[in-house]
Amino acid sequence: MLPPDWIEHRRADGEVVGWMVPDGEGFHVHDLLGRPRTAEPLEWLEAEELLDELGIGYLADRWTLRFADGTERPVRIAEAGPRGVTVVADEFGAASAVGGALERFRLAFPAPTELRPWS
Repeated sequence: MLPPDWIEHRRADGEVVGWMVPDGEGFHVHDLLGRPRTAEPLEWLEAEELLDELGIGYLADRWTLRFADGTERPVRIAEAGPRGVTVVADEFGAASAVGGALERFRLAFPAPTELRPWS
């Protein structure tokens, strides 16, 4: 669930790219996975510029999901937002296959640390 003080930021075409969270006189930036992208607060315009620059392209990248038993699976993000993050299994590029029955995993928002960029 989205905290009430998070301020939605949309790019010029109306697509949500993240949120700005007030901190004193500045703002912290959070991406679409709900993860912080700044350690120190930024001015409003700097926060907007960072979110615009970040965009949504990183969501199309391959990710790794680590399970409680220590196993890991390659995944792609199917949905990301305040109601949660859904990823799909991506062994051998399966997430790109049209019509395939993909294994889905529903994660909390903000996305847990078990979801990390593919390395």
